[in-house]
Amino acid sequence: MVQVTAFDVFVIGGGINGASIARDAVGRGYRVALAEMGDLAGATSSKATKLIHGGLRYLEYYEFRLVREALMEREILWANAPHIIHPLRFILPFHNGGQRPAWMLRLGLFLYDHLGGRKLLPATRTLNMKTDSAALPLKPLFTKAFEYSDCRVDDARFVVLNAKDAQDKGAVILTRTKVIKAARDQAGWTITLQDQNTDEQSIIKSRLLINAAGPWADKVIAGVEGEKDAHNVRLVQGSHIVIRKKFDDPRAYFFQNNDGRIIFAIPYEQDFTMIGTTDQDYHGDPAQVAITPDETDYLCKSASEYFREPINSSDIVWSFSGVRPLYDDGATQAQEATRDYVLKEDTANGLAPLINVFGGKLTTSRRLAEHMLEKVELLLGKKAPSWTAHAALPGGEFAIADYDLELKRLQVKYPFLASAHAQRLFRLYGLKAYDLLGESASFSDLGQLFGADLYAKEVDYLTAHEWAQTAEDILWRRTKLGLHFKPDEVLSLEKYLTRKMM
Repeated sequence: MVQVTAFDVFVIGGGINGASIARDAVGRGYRVALAEMGDLAGATSSKATKLIHGGLRYLEYYEFRLVREALMEREILWANAPHIIHPLRFILPFHNGGQRPAWMLRLGLFLYDHLGGRKLLPATRTLNMKTDSAALPLKPLFTKAFEYSDCRVDDARFVVLNAKDAQDKGAVILTRTKVIKAARDQAGWTITLQDQNTDEQSIIKSRLLINAAGPWADKVIAGVEGEKDAHNVRLVQGSHIVIRKKFDDPRAYFFQNNDGRIIFAIPYEQDFTMIGTTDQDYHGDPAQVAITPDETDYLCKSASEYFREPINSSDIVWSFSGVRPLYDDGATQAQEATRDYVLKEDTANGLAPLINVFGGKLTTSRRLAEHMLEKVELLLGKKAPSWTAHAALPGGEFAIADYDLELKRLQVKYPFLASAHAQRLFRLYGLKAYDLLGESASFSDLGQLFGADLYAKEVDYLTAHEWAQTAEDILWRRTKLGLHFKPDEVLSLEKYLTRKMM
């Protein structure tokens, strides 16, 4: 075993909560390490609906604090990462037979517009569905619709960029590293780690431990505390399907189902439409979650109630499923369980502190980290003020209004890139695209082409700077090029990565 430097804060979990906490903590001057047993965003944080949103439907459950905080965060996060976060307008069609009357929707959207200090995102407006192009893909059931604002995000990249910024500021980020034991006394924590690639073990010390393991949070508590019946997390399965582009309109749709639940139909990766999500309790291994035939059928039937052209399972080109680790508040139905987050500290008997994270979502991750740091400061002493509200994530060091200008500059610098290729690189990497492309002056400088527009130059950048190790890391989390790859192209990429890792 190898003894490693002691830290102030050790974080278990490389999802959005863990990465955001590590970033905030190291930026305030604490010595920080994070361990993730798989790849960053390998579970819940890459299986979301990929939105930065207030959560319109949460108003029905009187989650006003959560909605207000989330609404306030939309424009903060957009300004921090204008390359991976973009505004998106949603169409909410309704008719007299709908589950929620127009006055209720109008009231909810009025609150949505005014609770969170909206400044840049356009306000809600009413559409005449007899004349608006939003009606074209839909059945002729609707005379009116509301159009409102939220934002979309590349969820897995959002996690990676938080972790990258944390590393750049001095944090130690350990992927594919499992915590196999954690013990504490009055002086601190002794944590045993195991490298999942080599099985090599190491021991580190930390003054404070943060459990941000998401779906595995109760398992961590059981291992650390010996509390075999720990039950703080309610696992709720949410699944999505992706089909070939269903409509040309750049706006998304918010559909109300007859059972009172809602689904989205969202333009996705230029050529596709993403439809989701489901809400059902999950009791299995979070690592084995997969969309069920019933969920597939539910999403196809629900969307087909709205679209002129029915959606069948044969239309699906990709599906994904994740479990949301919600705080168990005892709600009867999964869709009623709180989406708010809860932070619980354990300093029993004067032992080194443990803080557990339950719940949370992409939109509120930055604020969750700030609230976590308030607890850390009380336990370890304050070092520096909060700072993340006005700090760009890597690649996002430009103004929202300059997105098109910065994209054009990239295209001028690298004129050999096709427009769609340059746009994809800028959406993923922002100004870091210059680091990726370097002095490349032609396609030959980009190296081997694996498929779509993925070249060795990008693969090498992702393995060197963003913890990517496998084809899955690259094709489904760092990018979404898996939607365009053929099996033989995936195999070629896998072989290349295997040679690099040897």
